[in-house]
Amino acid sequence: MKIGMLGGTFNPVHTGHLVLAQECWHKLSLDKVVFIPAHIQPLKDVREEDASPADRLNMVRLALEGDDRFEISTFEIDKGGESFSIDTVRHFREEYGPDAELFFITGSDSAETLSVWKDVDEILSLTTFVIAARPGWGEKSVYEDRVLRLVIPQLEISSSTIRERIAKREPVDFLVPAKVVQYVRNKGLYR
Repeated sequence: MKIGMLGGTFNPVHTGHLVLAQECWHKLSLDKVVFIPAHIQPLKDVREEDASPADRLNMVRLALEGDDRFEISTFEIDKGGESFSIDTVRHFREEYGPDAELFFITGSDSAETLSVWKDVDEILSLTTFVIAARPGWGEKSVYEDRVLRLVIPQLEISSSTIRERIAKREPVDFLVPAKVVQYVRNKGLYR
C-alpha cells in the first residue's frame, strides 16, 4: 500500500488542506491519505481561543465525510500530550508493516523547521518525506537531497487567517467546507 500521512493542528481544517491531500493522492498514486490531527503541536503556541482537540477532530471528520480517498487517524489525540511526528511515523510503520510505502506530507513552511524536529533523520529514513510547495516557492530545505518536492496549486488560505476572519465576524464560506463552517458557528468557535 501507498499511504500518505498528513498531520497538523487543523485549527480549523480548510480547503487548502483538502487540495494538498487531493494533489498528493493524485500525483503520488496513493491508496489513501490519512489526516492526523495533533493533540498539541510542539512547534506552535496553544492559545485560549484555539479549538479543543475534540472539536478539531470533529471538523476534520465533517470535512472528509463521504470521500473514500481520505481517512482519519486519532492516534495523536488518543495518545495525548505533545504530538511528535516520529511517534506517529513509528506507529504507522508498525500498523502497516515494512512493505507499506509511507509518504509523510507537509507544507513548504514546515520544511524550514525540519532541523528542530525530534528524530528527523529517522522520519526521513522511514518515509518518503514530501514537501508540497506552491508554484514559485524557492526555499530549499537543508534536507533537500532527502525529500520529494511536489508542486501544488497555490491557495492563499491559512488557519490563522480563517480564525481572524471568524473573530471579526467576516465570512469564511468557500475557504472552509460548508459543514465545518456550520460546526464553527454552532459551537461559537474562534469568537
